[in-house]
Amino acid sequence: MPGDHRVNDRIRVDTVRLIDQEGNQRGVMATRDALALARSLDLDLVEIAPTAQPPVCRIMDYGKFKFDEAQKAKESRRKTLNVGVKEMKYRPKIGAGDFDTKTRLVEKFLGEGHKVKVTIMFRGRESAHPELGKKILDRIVEKLEDVAKVESAPKLDGRNMIMVLGPDKKSKAKVVESSKVVVGQEESPVGAEVSQEES
Repeated sequence: MPGDHRVNDRIRVDTVRLIDQEGNQRGVMATRDALALARSLDLDLVEIAPTAQPPVCRIMDYGKFKFDEAQKAKESRRKTLNVGVKEMKYRPKIGAGDFDTKTRLVEKFLGEGHKVKVTIMFRGRESAHPELGKKILDRIVEKLEDVAKVESAPKLDGRNMIMVLGPDKKSKAKVVESSKVVVGQEESPVGAEVSQEES
């Protein structure tokens, strides 16, 4: 993590193994000599391997190093936060309008690259008919077959039936290709009509 390194006068050992600003090994030398060399170049002496014997130090611009480390950490955080698991809950007796609305939301989440945990919630005697929940999950899979792949098959978990869907990148590519084909097909009859009119 940025800020975890000892720098310049905070390096308290007598000798260090030095790497210069070009990345070349300069061997073991007295810490004060390494520090004097770093200062003569208007750079910092940074301890990068404190547990080594002797500790390894590098001559660098510590301000720039800290900035680069912070940027890398920020980028990796952004990537990990990007993909999350969303949850959508259905009931076995869901109406057609609610089903369509929820399924459109599931499709939106998948389009954004999220995984979606689809939960069928059974109440009372409904739990005696898990096949009703399975039918709904099958309808969802059928409706989203172009954008989703089943990552975790439907399974009962207490009073709920759970299935996990993930975005299907291959299907997206197929959709794009098929839309190109359709555009091509639409263009050709227009060209044919023009040529007939000209003749």
